[in-house]
Parts: sequence; structure tokens; C-alpha cells
Amino acid sequence: MSIGLSARHGDGLSEAEHDLVRRLRAAVGARLAARVGDDTLLEERQKIAQGLIDAALVEHTRQALAGGGQVLDNLAEQRVARAVFDGLFGLGGFQVLLDDPEVENIIANGCDQVFVRSGRARKQVGPVAGSDEELVELLRTIAARAGAEERRFDRGNPQLNVQLPDGSRLFAVMSVSKRPSVTIRRHRFMDVSLARLSQMGMFDEDIAAQLAALVQARFNILIAGGTDTGKTTVLRALAKSIGPEERLVTIEDTFELGLDQDVDAHPDVVAMQAREANIEGHGRVSQAELVRMGLRMSPDRVIVGEVRGEEVIPMLNAMSQGADGSLGTIHASNSRQVFNRLAAYAIQAPERLDRAATNLMVSSAVHVIVQLAKLRDGTRVVSSIREITGINERDEITSNEVYKPGPDGRAVPATGWQVETANALIDAGLDEAVLTRASRAGWSL
Repeated sequence: MSIGLSARHGDGLSEAEHDLVRRLRAAVGARLAARVGDDTLLEERQKIAQGLIDAALVEHTRQALAGGGQVLDNLAEQRVARAVFDGLFGLGGFQVLLDDPEVENIIANGCDQVFVRSGRARKQVGPVAGSDEELVELLRTIAARAGAEERRFDRGNPQLNVQLPDGSRLFAVMSVSKRPSVTIRRHRFMDVSLARLSQMGMFDEDIAAQLAALVQARFNILIAGGTDTGKTTVLRALAKSIGPEERLVTIEDTFELGLDQDVDAHPDVVAMQAREANIEGHGRVSQAELVRMGLRMSPDRVIVGEVRGEEVIPMLNAMSQGADGSLGTIHASNSRQVFNRLAAYAIQAPERLDRAATNLMVSSAVHVIVQLAKLRDGTRVVSSIREITGINERDEITSNEVYKPGPDGRAVPATGWQVETANALIDAGLDEAVLTRASRAGWSL
């Protein structure tokens, strides 16, 4: 159900209705637990729960009539019934916002300071919980349900980072801020291709064809950009160009990619997620360790959801030691800044690589950087494509900016590919006419 940004958002409940929801959720939850077992299918559990909710509302109306209390009208009853159901199976007050396809991001600074965004539009909406304490309990419930590994959310672990059932990413903090704060980033394009992103205006058809050829020619690619520029979406689209015969290992801090869910496109995927330490401080598994594990799983390609720490060294080793065609994302404001980011991560890693050693690794491991940007109107675009060409006598990485940002921020032809790269793209199926058009537009091939 889509309610649109112009309609009333949040759960729309009054304080009295919030109180009723809490009481009914506790009562229905207890009755449901007594009626079903661990082996009861979700669909059957939901059907039983809906019947229990209906019965509880009938009883509430009977008691209100008998005691001279206020009876809910039809709309209020529907709101309460939905809030109880969402509390048991969904995401509480967040669920109605997540059900709206127009909403891209949800931000809650406490239970009642809630904002939604769509493109550049920003709107404050109704509360998502009756109190901050109720919001924290909702987040703990979400943490308990999300993924294969339950994640803590308390004073000892005041941050929560989980993937929601629809693929959205939720990050929350408590104790370190005055009020619990929640940010939900939507992933509206879980099943997306380069052709689809081209149709949406992220890049033109010629760039789409070259990106597909880069993947098929097994070039190692990093997708760079700032927050909310579409890095994960582009990574999914690039992966769509990988053949179903290949074995993929994906490594993420929090599951977002979902390549393992597309069994037709990628039937052989091992998806791994970093794990936090338990309450005794044991059991932590970092992304760096997961990359090393992944290399022992005979992958054709290793895909790192986000490079932002010590995993940079094993990732570069993977890219240069047989896992050709690997992919990853990294935060950077421009394509050249990626080199500084990689060097900063490498010097902080246990190996403590200096700049010269890092540059040597990068020059032999990473082939192409695809830079993304978000324009003023909220449109995400490819702004630059940079090809790494080697390393000079001063141990500096050398590169060509094949596409550079144009006047409007979108990528336009600049230097052009090296001859060897151009030939590899053609061998991978790229139409030579694409390179000819780019040459006429500004390349010097």
C-alpha cells in the first residue's frame, strides 16, 4: 500500500491508541506463543495472529460498551490492528513507511522526530513509537529477527547495523546520543542491470556497454562515491553481467547485496557477514578474516560490499592472486582520492604497509575505478571512470581518467583506454563502434 509523501505518515496513532497497541500486542503475543510451535510456518502464524487480533479488538469494544468507555471507529480500529500485527511480525511504526515505494530514507531522532526523504524532498512525519523506551525495544526485536546472527543493542553495544527483510539497511545508536537515533536506507533496486540504470539516466548506453565488457573481461573494479550515491546498486548491476557458471564469494559488514537471493543469475554464491563479539568479548569475525576465508573457497570472484579498513590488504591480495574480476565499493569524493583512501586503510591495518608498498599492491590489483556522484536534484550518476596504468619511478600510481565529470557532473569522454584495455573489451564482446563514438567525442585512442 502506498500512501504517498503528501499523505499522513508514521503509524498515525494517538497516545491512547499507542497504549492500547502495547496492551494488545502483549496479550496477542502471549496467546500466539501458546497456539503455535517452532515448526509452524510463518503464513500460518500470521493467519492465527490476525484472528487473535480481531478477537482482541472485539473484546475491547465489548468492554468499552459495558463500561461506558470510548469505542474505536473503523479507521482507528484498522490502525490499531495494523500496529499490533506490525509489532508482532513487521517493524512496528516503521513498517508503514517502508511499505511506501516513494520513501528512500527514514531518519528518526527519537520516537517522534521522524523524517522521510525522497530525492530532494524531505518531510517530517508522525511518531514511530509511543516513547523512546518503546523505540529501543522495537529495535532490539528487529535485531533479534534480522539475519542468521542476532545482534545486540544495549549500553554495552550501543550501535545496531542490520539488513531488514526488504533489503533496506538500518543503523541505530543509543546511549551515545541524547535520544535513540535510527537511519534506514532503502534499497529499491535489488534486481537491477546496467541497462536499467542507463534507462534511469545514471549513465549512457555506451558507458553501460563498457562497464559490462569490463566485468566480462575480468577487470578488477572499485565503485567509489559518497554516502547515498548508489554504490551498492551499481555493484549489483555490475554483478548481473557475471555468468551463472561462476562461483562468487561476497563479504559484507551487513548483508545488503543479496546476490545469493537471485538463484537464476547466481546459483553458486557464498554470502558472508562480519560478526560482532559476544557479551564476553569473544567470537568477533572481521571482514578481513572473511576475505581470507573466502580465498579458500575456490571463488571465481570475490566481492567486498564496502572496503573501509583492514580488509583492504587481503582484498588487494585476492584481486592480484587469481580472483580476477573481483568487485568492491569504497567511500571517496573523486576517483583520484581512492588512492589516498586505500593508503590510509593499509597503514592502519595490522600489516602497517607504507605508501610505496600500498601503491605497488594497488597498481597490480585494481584496474578500474568507477566514481559516482549525486547531483543537486538528487540524481545519481557516474561522474568519472579511471583506469590504473601502473606505477612510476617515484612509487606513485599512474592512471588515465577515461571519463571525467562534465559541466553538469555527468561523465564525458576524456583520455581514453589503453590500447591493451580497449582490445580486451572488444574481445569480451564490446562493439567497436562504442569506442569510435567516444573517440570522436574527445578520446585520443
